[in-house]
Amino acid sequence: MKRYDLRHLHDDFYDRMGELIDEGLKVGEVGIFLFEVGDFSHIQKSADYIKALGHDLMNSLKFNEVDWTIVVKKVDEETRKARAEAVEKARIEAEQKAAEAAKAAEEKAKAEAAAAEAKAKEEAEKAAAEAKAKEEAAAKAKAEEEAKAEAEAKAKEESKKAAAKKGTDKKEAAKKPAEKKEESPKGDDLTKIKGIGKAYMEKLNSEGIFTIKEVANMTEEQIQMMEEKYSFKGDFKESVADAKKLLKSKAK
Repeated sequence: MKRYDLRHLHDDFYDRMGELIDEGLKVGEVGIFLFEVGDFSHIQKSADYIKALGHDLMNSLKFNEVDWTIVVKKVDEETRKARAEAVEKARIEAEQKAAEAAKAAEEKAKAEAAAAEAKAKEEAEKAAAEAKAKEEAAAKAKAEEEAKAEAEAKAKEESKKAAAKKGTDKKEAAKKPAEKKEESPKGDDLTKIKGIGKAYMEKLNSEGIFTIKEVANMTEEQIQMMEEKYSFKGDFKESVADAKKLLKSKAK
């Protein structure tokens, strides 16, 4: 075991410690290094330095308020090389894992961004469709309202015109002389027919029968109607037969 006092080097003792381990210690031999703690970060830095060299850090002890000791055991070259390779391998694996993690995070971020963009696009399209539907509905309602108002205005205008025309027609009608009542169509004196008096002649006229010829040509249904509707006394067929006789005698 060897003891080295490096307090006079202050912050620059690392390289000197490495030289002393390589040149002053034998493989398997322990060295104690005393140094001054200017900053407590040096304690961890010195431990990391020993590990980087590939030697064994046996201990790290506080010597007093300002001094610290590191106990190091020298390791053979093959072991140091194996440790260095292991450290390098671990570093490479760590870097690969970090790269993979970064790539995965990047891909995840891209996927999330794409999903967010797609969702935003979908929501924007949905909002646009809703706005368009709302606009179309409002336009349709407005068109229907305008059409209704136009129809009502047109109906009102037509009503005014009709009322005005009606008033004009009334005035014109008032100006015109009263038209003569249409005279009843001239016909024969049906009282000449047997069984038909003046009262029944009027009934026949009301049925549109004015001449002896029309009486002579009455159908069975008309004859039955006269008997049932007007309670014709006697057999109306005899009146029809008499009308036929009169018609023949008139034709001679």
